[in-house]
Amino acid sequence: MPRILAIDHGTVRIGLAISDEMELVASPLKTLDAQSAPEREIARIVQERQVGTIVIGMPFHMNGQRGEAAQRVGKFATLLGKTLQHEVPIEFVDERLSSVEAEASMSRAGITGKRERNEIVDQLAAVVILQDFLNSQRGPAGFLLPDNAYDLEWTDEPKRRRK
Repeated sequence: MPRILAIDHGTVRIGLAISDEMELVASPLKTLDAQSAPEREIARIVQERQVGTIVIGMPFHMNGQRGEAAQRVGKFATLLGKTLQHEVPIEFVDERLSSVEAEASMSRAGITGKRERNEIVDQLAAVVILQDFLNSQRGPAGFLLPDNAYDLEWTDEPKRRRK
């Protein structure tokens, strides 16, 4: 069964995430340098991993309008489509706040080093984009994690008592 590849496109780095074969779970894949012809590396990954669909996060403004970043992503998608000879469908999804969710996940996981965060933040943003896409394909009853899954007590630090 083909997989789905998600792309979080930035001016410096591009984060990639990939689905499992059942298209249920998104996992981080890798981070690419946005300045070194990433479309060729993505085409190689599409071939190797048997990707059937590509999902690219579209950076809308909070008011829903498309800005300069959205135009840049659109141009990248056009170039990627040509590189793939238009054999793999490319879909766009709203990526508003995906990087914020990724940053929050890293904070909860205790990842505080700037270098370490920079290496994975784009991959985690791609995971957020892809998991939202996968969940939307199954409808509300098929969500693996409810919206408030991260607010459960087991994710909070233990309460400390004063001595």
